[in-house]
Amino acid sequence: MNPKQVFLSVLLFGAAGLLLFMYLQVWIEEQPTGRTEKKREKGTSVTTGKIQEHITNQNSEVHMPEDLNKKTGNPINLGRPTRVLKKSSYSLGENRAHRSIGTHQGAEPIETNWPLVTQPLNTSSVQGHRWQKAGATQEKRRSFLHEFCKKYGGVNDPQSNIFRMVSRIYVEDKHKILYCEVPKAGCSNWKRVLMVLNGLASSVYNISHGTVHYGKHLKTLNSFDLKGIYMRLNTYTKVVFVRDPMERLVSAFRDKFEHPNSYYHPVFGKAIIKKYRPNVYAETLNNGSGVKFKEFVYYLLDAHRPVGMDIHWERVSKLCYPCLINYNFVGKFESLEEDANYFLQLIGAPKELKFPDFKDRHSSDERTSAQVVRRYLKDLSRAERQLLYDFYHLDYLMFNYTTPHL
Repeated sequence: MNPKQVFLSVLLFGAAGLLLFMYLQVWIEEQPTGRTEKKREKGTSVTTGKIQEHITNQNSEVHMPEDLNKKTGNPINLGRPTRVLKKSSYSLGENRAHRSIGTHQGAEPIETNWPLVTQPLNTSSVQGHRWQKAGATQEKRRSFLHEFCKKYGGVNDPQSNIFRMVSRIYVEDKHKILYCEVPKAGCSNWKRVLMVLNGLASSVYNISHGTVHYGKHLKTLNSFDLKGIYMRLNTYTKVVFVRDPMERLVSAFRDKFEHPNSYYHPVFGKAIIKKYRPNVYAETLNNGSGVKFKEFVYYLLDAHRPVGMDIHWERVSKLCYPCLINYNFVGKFESLEEDANYFLQLIGAPKELKFPDFKDRHSSDERTSAQVVRRYLKDLSRAERQLLYDFYHLDYLMFNYTTPHL
């Protein structure tokens, strides 16, 4: 083989390898993520800045301490830059981001506009004066979120991986519902309701916690192909239920770290204790139990977390993408029963189906309330509480929750 033939062979081999690498990279990026993110986020805290005029009950700007490590001596690595939300370059219904995606090579491209257009809810099936207040409240919430996203819609990137974006959305095809799961905001009972609506169970009271979360009876939106995803996003009723961020965080901590848990203790507990507790006993480090709330907060705020994020304390803005997937219905945990039953009326659910109000795990524990949250937050310094609020700042703003007293 002469040198020219050798050169051509090497060139062709290299080109083939490059094409294979590019194909594998695209394939990997399209895979949905699991319950714990593999990639650690750098994370950003948000200052109020220009949003201040848009939010009610906001009287002063929130600023990050300049050097918390120096002031508190804690082990948090504060490599998180402050990000100020800016007005979006596109608004809802105007200059919306346009994207064309093909399902596979040679297929017709699927075109969509971001953010999605959401039609008003059909309230004709709701009868009586009982639901007038709920309907008015719902309209205010949707309008508030709509106006927020119209001004600051750039907080969600329309180029995000679509399969990841919809990985927490559960599908109920019979009544054409898309429910975005927000843990610690009534999601277990919502899944029970979806199973009954889907004909998978006769009563919400006969479905165990394990069946709800590990039975894999409900489909998530990312299990469909792109055509199926976009068809449902554009035609189904989209619902999300949220909760005060601090209450949700404390509720998650109590559930996962103050009770025996075969997953969160060895996976999260051991890593948290090892990094943030000095002079730890070998037995404690071995089983990962006994994580303190202050240590948990250190982990959450650390730019270099020893273990990734988890859906139970991830921000709603990153779970449900509310400025791209415009939800028809925004419920709140604080008025869960009324909001949920009003929604069931709207979709024409069977009259005998009511949203359950029971707590199926640790039922003897005191429910996480504002008073309980204050007990946990008092163990943090004011600077740490400020950082924690900054971490969830966007969720406070999007859903018009009152700023906590720090």
